[in-house]
Amino acid sequence: MKDSLFNAIRNEDSAMVQSILKENPELVNEKDARGSTPLLLAAYYGQEEITEIILRHPQEIDAQDGVGNTALMGVCFKGFADIVTMLTEKGADVNKTNFNGSTALIFATTFGRKEIVELLLQNGAETTTRDDRGNTALDHAKMQNVPEIVTLLESHSK
Repeated sequence: MKDSLFNAIRNEDSAMVQSILKENPELVNEKDARGSTPLLLAAYYGQEEITEIILRHPQEIDAQDGVGNTALMGVCFKGFADIVTMLTEKGADVNKTNFNGSTALIFATTFGRKEIVELLLQNGAETTTRDDRGNTALDHAKMQNVPEIVTLLESHSK
């Protein structure tokens, strides 16, 4: 049944996802071969409706995949602002780090996602967290030459 759930997510079959989770709600915390939970996978693919369905079930919202990324981190580099809002409203930890010390804010900054940077800052994202290379989100914004995010982070850090 676990494989059916992940296949339904990959196929964007919201009715099937809903049906499977209704019958087997415990599957919400299962992981696929890459370590993704249903939430991680649906969020990563930008599937808002399926993400909403999955979020109706109690789960570890900050579950990490095989490299330590959370659903929130995935949507931050992919650029899915609406899902960022869904996840933060459900209590996703904006300051959780992956296995390389990166946060959702570092991902959003590195990929030039200004709207998401703003959302994360509004939800308490720390600007001083350093990844394993010693870089903050501001450092990444400067390295990526994203002046509007540099300005935003500098003004927020004061």
